[in-house]
Amino acid sequence: MQTINEIYAVYPDLFEAEKRVADFVTNHQNEVLEQTVTELAAAAQTSVATVVRFCKKCGCTGFHQMKIRLAREMMDEGQEPVQGSISLQETGSSLQTILQAKTAELEQTFRNLDEQTVKTVVKKILAARTVLFAAMGNTIPAAMDGAYKFSQIGIQALSAPIWETQLALGRTLGKGDVVLAVSASGASRHLLELAGIAREQGAVFVSITNHPQSPLAQNSSYHLTTATREVLFIEKVSFTRIPALAILEALFLLLMTERKGAAEHVNLHEQTVAPDKV
Repeated sequence: MQTINEIYAVYPDLFEAEKRVADFVTNHQNEVLEQTVTELAAAAQTSVATVVRFCKKCGCTGFHQMKIRLAREMMDEGQEPVQGSISLQETGSSLQTILQAKTAELEQTFRNLDEQTVKTVVKKILAARTVLFAAMGNTIPAAMDGAYKFSQIGIQALSAPIWETQLALGRTLGKGDVVLAVSASGASRHLLELAGIAREQGAVFVSITNHPQSPLAQNSSYHLTTATREVLFIEKVSFTRIPALAILEALFLLLMTERKGAAEHVNLHEQTVAPDKV
């Protein structure tokens, strides 16, 4: 559901009044389809102007277009929206709610992927001498994991937890090399700087963010969009690593099928680390 995905993507940047509109829309989708803009404003305890501003931030011209999109997407999906809260007191139901949200994240992420873009990115990686994985903050583990996976199949993949090192590595790239940047908002100043460096070096810059209109996405050669449902539980958390890791896993598996000698590289790696296992 692209409209719901967009709401979750922009949620951290909304004002408090706009967040009330977002909360009402995501939790009462069927009811919203029957409401006027005035009725939604009253239900969310805000103004009509705030509702219209919220709709525009979500990529719609106004409330009417948002309703049309929601109706179409709900019909296509045939699914109820993820709802519920989590608490240790209700562990069983909380686990089911989390599972439903995580499943929705993965399903929406893979539905967002453009087949031709994925195919092109895989071909660019296969042709590259070096692949640099870049990230900031809590997405750094995803970048490190990607570099480790790609190295296992014989691809020269690099990453670093320190942003200055990432920038320095960016300066070593050559024409046709690839940068895979993972970001929550797609607005990281350091990753935007790295995108500029990649352009100067003639490298291909691929971004993985949950917002296709983010600054990083707009400055990328190719962009892959992730879906997030974390704000269902914790307002301040706007990005989960699971969809990004899933995209990197998908690229890894596709590369394994296309890269000559990939399976042999994996076997050699397993033999190398085998003595460390009990």
